[in-house]
Amino acid sequence: MKLKNFSIYIIILLFAQSVELQGQTTILINIKLQKLYLVSGNDTIKTYSVSTSKNGIGSYKGSYKTPLGKHKVISKFGDNLPIGSIFVAREYTGRTSIIYKDSTDIEDDFILTRILRLRGLETGKNLGGYVDSYERCIYIHGTNEEGLIGKPASHGCIRMYNDDVIELYAQVPVNTTVIIVEK
Repeated sequence: MKLKNFSIYIIILLFAQSVELQGQTTILINIKLQKLYLVSGNDTIKTYSVSTSKNGIGSYKGSYKTPLGKHKVISKFGDNLPIGSIFVAREYTGRTSIIYKDSTDIEDDFILTRILRLRGLETGKNLGGYVDSYERCIYIHGTNEEGLIGKPASHGCIRMYNDDVIELYAQVPVNTTVIIVEK
C-alpha cells in the first residue's frame, strides 16, 4: 500500500539525509495522530494506534515525556512469552497482568508482552546527558491499559495493543530506525 499521507513520506525523506533509509524498514511515530507507521521505502506496511506520554513531548530525564527525533531499536525483549507478561527492568517477572479494554486508568505503568528498547541518535536532543532516551528507558511496549490506546496515556514510552506489539516485534530487527515526530 502506498503512503496515503504525503507528509509521512516527506518526514522520512528529511530524516534520510543522514541515514540511508531507502528500502529499509522504518518505524514512524506521529504523536499528534497517536499512530505508528511501519514503512518500507514509500510503502506503508501497517498502521497501528499507540499511546504516547500523557505529559507531552520532551527529552529530559524525569520528565516522563515522549522524546522526538531519530532513534533505533537497540534491543528486544520477550521472545515467545505469553501475552500480558509483566517486565520489570526488562526482566520477565513470571507474572501476567489483567488487560483492561475499557477506560480504566490505574497508577501503575506496566510494561507488558514485548519490549523494543530505543536509543536516541541525535546528540543533545535524545542522546547523551539528561536527554538520553536509552538511559531514560524509552520503549515501544504492550500495556495493561488497552482502552487508553489512541490517546496520550503513557509515562514517556510508546504503548501498543499487546497483539499489535507482538506483530511489530516479529517484523522489525534490532537496528531498525525509529522516527518520532510531533505532527
